[in-house]
Amino acid sequence: MYALLFLGLLATSCQITETIHLNQDGTGKIETESLRDEHSYMQVAGENYSKEEKFEDTTYVFKDFITKYSETFSKLPAFEKAIFQKYATVNVHIKKSSYEKEFRTTISQNFNTIEEVADLYKTEEYADDIENNYALVAEEHYYSVSYTFDGSLFKRTVEITDAVELKKQQDKIEGYKTQISKSKITQLYVLKYHFPRKIKTVSNTKAKISEDRKSLELQFLLSDCLQNPERTNLEVILE
Repeated sequence: MYALLFLGLLATSCQITETIHLNQDGTGKIETESLRDEHSYMQVAGENYSKEEKFEDTTYVFKDFITKYSETFSKLPAFEKAIFQKYATVNVHIKKSSYEKEFRTTISQNFNTIEEVADLYKTEEYADDIENNYALVAEEHYYSVSYTFDGSLFKRTVEITDAVELKKQQDKIEGYKTQISKSKITQLYVLKYHFPRKIKTVSNTKAKISEDRKSLELQFLLSDCLQNPERTNLEVILE
């Protein structure tokens, strides 16, 4: 399902932006936003674009699912409970409006240390798992995202967790890229990070550093990131 989710993002011409605001004491906020690019999606959907009839405006905190389905949650093994608990404070806002032509999912989490941040890209799927009593072991995750910050060194680390599944998705994505190669479609993956002090060095030379040197922006093609998630690894050293 996880793999299908990301292929779905490609199919709907999505732009994903990951934003982090990091304070000197290690606290902060992380947010991921998936936004459908309407111009790109129009090319994919063709005549079906004007026929859409969809409206959803949903907001929830992940711990609400743990509470609502407490009977299911109580029967889970300890390691699964621990995974879900990491998502307890994650907030989700989903808006899908074919009338306003706005399709946006915003997922955020405040943190005391960035090491406690959940892998936000799995949030909706995990909420679905609790609601429907699906087994985590059945998921098709092929990479994980984590962060560390020691006051001076920030790291974004992507780890491949299933090489076989990665190869399957690489082949599917390559086929999709071939299908849309003649279309002018915007599918970006953007990192926007804000730090408490000036940036000294960044491991990726393509990062654009702000004038005050306290923030950066880094853009990738979404399809490239899904084919090679480790390309989004990043190290930032502060002054």
